[in-house]
Amino acid sequence: MIEVENLDFTYKKGKKNAVDKIDFCIDKGEIFGFLGPSGAGKTTTQRILIGLLKGYHGSVRIMGKERSSWNRDFYDNVGVAFDFPNLYQKLTALENLKLIQSYYSGESQNIEELLDRVGLLADKDKKTESYSKGMKMRLNFVRAIMHDPEILFFDEPTSGLDPVNAKIIKDIIVELKNRGKTIFLTTHNMTVADQLCDRVGFIVDGRLEVVDRPRELKVQYGEPTVKLEYYEADSSRTMEFRLEDISQNEDFFNTVKTKIIKTIHSQEATLEDIFIKLTGRELL
Repeated sequence: MIEVENLDFTYKKGKKNAVDKIDFCIDKGEIFGFLGPSGAGKTTTQRILIGLLKGYHGSVRIMGKERSSWNRDFYDNVGVAFDFPNLYQKLTALENLKLIQSYYSGESQNIEELLDRVGLLADKDKKTESYSKGMKMRLNFVRAIMHDPEILFFDEPTSGLDPVNAKIIKDIIVELKNRGKTIFLTTHNMTVADQLCDRVGFIVDGRLEVVDRPRELKVQYGEPTVKLEYYEADSSRTMEFRLEDISQNEDFFNTVKTKIIKTIHSQEATLEDIFIKLTGRELL
């Protein structure tokens, strides 16, 4: 659905490439996480893909067609939700959505059902200038998905949301994936990426450092040990065992058999640990 080859972009007043010869592809029905700190090139790449930035070098093919060759019907096929919602402040939520709905040629989903799903139905007739950031984020999300596009671009989709509403948004994203939608998700929230993404790409200073499945990255860069925590008397103790010879380790089996186990798990690295290890940068 998305094929990017040797993509290169420099802003007119920029002294270095904002995006520096990156390559990746995204299959239909895949959630692809584009991860990196602020200023890494995430938003620039997204803006190129959706057509807000021109003058790129390299190839960007969306649904088999070069991005620069698409006309306005491109936007019937994509939905976009930026981190900073751009809404008509003097219009109500319902008026905002109906106005945007009129821009699309196809049929839209039931707006009130979508508002109900994200907890905004009761506030549909309030002007959005009175909305909190979290409410604006949820309305912006509905605006991106209401015309049932094939490709969705989400920029920090859970930013400013409490855990309950963040879960609602994440659940809907998974449902969209299960319906065959292709999702490009930019974030610096590694927990969200780990929960949602089929594959992730790490970008720093415009360069794409690695692309892989979160599970594979965590196994590859994690410690090959098992950490065992157990109770002894009135306290808890911890032991670690190497995975490669654990089947022959008598101490491990004796502990499991004779102690009350508190926790046991392999020592996988987190995506943030891996990002720092590969790039030398922290997510800020």
